[in-house]
Amino acid sequence: MVSEEWIASEVLKVYPNASVEATDLHGSGDHFHVRIVSVEFEGVRPLQRQMPVLKHFKNHIENNSVHALDLKCMTPEQSLKMGNTTFDPHSGKQEFFGIHVRRPNKK
Repeated sequence: MVSEEWIASEVLKVYPNASVEATDLHGSGDHFHVRIVSVEFEGVRPLQRQMPVLKHFKNHIENNSVHALDLKCMTPEQSLKMGNTTFDPHSGKQEFFGIHVRRPNKK
C-alpha cells in the first residue's frame, strides 16, 4: 500500500524546493490529495504545474498502485488565500471542484 510519506517524497523529486502535503483520502493507499506549494509556480499555468508530477507518477497510475491524485499546485500567496483545498470525488459532497476519471478495467 502506498503511504502519504511516499507520495510526498516522490513529489519532492520533481519539485525539491516545494512544500508538499499528501492526504490519503480513504485510508486505502490509492486515492490522494496532494497540496504542492512552491515559488516555482509563479507565472506558470495550473496544468503546466501538474504535468511534471503526473508524468512522474504515470507508471504508478498505470500499474494501479495509485488510482487517483488530486493535485493542488499553488504559489505561497495562492496557498494563503485558498485555505483547505482537499477534494474527494467519492465523498458525495459538492463543496470542491476537481476531476476524477474512471478508466475501464484493462484486460
